Amino acid sequence: MKGNIEERACRLALYIIENKATVRGAAKKFGVSKSTVHKDLSERLPAFNRTLYLQVKGVLEENKAERHIRGGIATRRKYKGV
Repeated sequence: MKGNIEERACRLALYIIENKATVRGAAKKFGVSKSTVHKDLSERLPAFNRTLYLQVKGVLEENKAERHIRGGIATRRKYKGV
């Protein structure tokens, strides 16, 4: 997904907000790296769309607060063979 960086950042933000997706999930969906998603959302998006940035920031903070729980669930699945 090359092209207009501002458009990409907006589409990434909308996807994350609508689906409560993680940075990793959005990167996979759009075919870009996690670093690109993070840079688009944390550095580029606030420069041209502050309201969208604040919305996506809330979702990302929620994901960050829950990541230790997701990690535990993944480990449990790994060792239970599910």
